[in-house]
Amino acid sequence: MARVRPARSRLNAEQRAWCSYDWANSVFQTSVLTVFLSLYLTSVAEADARASGQPCPSALRDCAVSVAGLDLQAGSIFGFVLAASTAVQLLVLPITGAIADRARNKRALLGGFAFVGAVATAGLGLMTGTAWELGAALFAVANLCYYGSIVVYYAFLPEIAGPDERDHLSARGWAFGYLGGGFCLALNIALLQLREVFGLSETDAIRICFVVCGLWWAGFTLVPLRGLREHRAPLGDERGAALLVAGFQQLRATLGRARSYPLTLAFLAGFLIFIDGINTVAETAGLYGSEELGLPIEVLTITILIVQFVAFGGGLAHGWLAARIGAKRTIMVSLVVWVQVISAAYFVQPGQRGQFYALAFGIGLVLGGTAAMSRALFSQLVPRGEEAEYFAVYTVGERGTSWLGPLVFSLVAQQTGSFRPAILSLVAFLVIGFVVVALVPVRRAVEAAGNPVPRVL
Repeated sequence: MARVRPARSRLNAEQRAWCSYDWANSVFQTSVLTVFLSLYLTSVAEADARASGQPCPSALRDCAVSVAGLDLQAGSIFGFVLAASTAVQLLVLPITGAIADRARNKRALLGGFAFVGAVATAGLGLMTGTAWELGAALFAVANLCYYGSIVVYYAFLPEIAGPDERDHLSARGWAFGYLGGGFCLALNIALLQLREVFGLSETDAIRICFVVCGLWWAGFTLVPLRGLREHRAPLGDERGAALLVAGFQQLRATLGRARSYPLTLAFLAGFLIFIDGINTVAETAGLYGSEELGLPIEVLTITILIVQFVAFGGGLAHGWLAARIGAKRTIMVSLVVWVQVISAAYFVQPGQRGQFYALAFGIGLVLGGTAAMSRALFSQLVPRGEEAEYFAVYTVGERGTSWLGPLVFSLVAQQTGSFRPAILSLVAFLVIGFVVVALVPVRRAVEAAGNPVPRVL
């Protein structure tokens, strides 16, 4: 059994290097996914529809593009691309985790995913005119590589931090991820606002933003690649095709053994339930602000920045709290705050910017910290040497269940004709997840996984 290292308030050089990957990759989620890609891809698809003679009225019902002989609405293209990309991830990420546990050099695997993803992200700048298919393909590659790199990245956490250090380290990484994502988004928004100074059209400015995001992701990935080390011998010594075959065998064996850790699976189930609700809130906040509250796009953009920068402090606060009451209790406190924030969202009045900014502040306080504590606690519950595989299941599970929250939100909105009860319906995910996590005896779960028990749990 590994020796328990005392907790440190300061990070060592390797831990700081690890945190820097959160800083590097967050631009993909923040600038690419949240802000720029969906609207830009849709506009390029609309241009393709117009070029083929399709009318494109404001409702977009007749604005369609042809895909494999099917006519799809231009406005739905991004959703279909996102769904297809997620389906590919469900197939690829589990074997990625198995290979990472057997590979000789996890750093090379991390770098490979990151650099390919960054190149694909920068390549989105080539999407212009009617070439939405190019953008869709590049996004699918970038999205797969983003989550592939996340699986490998998470697997380093139990290698570089002792049981009493992981809460603090995970919170610090998540906090700096939001800070990095916020800085890059602010840079991109500034470029967009000042585009006329540089003689750029709006389209050109957005394309440059994609290039900036790719360069940011690739450039800052160099820091963890230089700072991280290989701490454990791989589970095997295969190379090339033999490594792929061994990875599939390893995955099959791990999935078979996972039933021996029912408490780990119970925590994972609780996490998947409440994180689906949290992600749905984050994904639909802009829609709620725009359609239900009638807020303009500049308010929604400012709101995103508020969430990013407040989440930095919120992540650090979660780490501070976990050091005193443990990760499990911190998650439960965070979920209680989430319920209060969502309940408050129901009462925000139309056109009230201040109320919406206050709501964004509340979301920022708990958005990153809840996930950071879950990441840290899960690392305590997985068998030593199989971290990448279990984090692959963790990531795949999150992606694979990410449809349920939006489905509930949409069904409630459709039945009631309002987004207010729809946003309130997401409280159910948080309450159910809270109950499941509360019932998991995490100390016994850590011991069952064969890991040393943290002093504060």
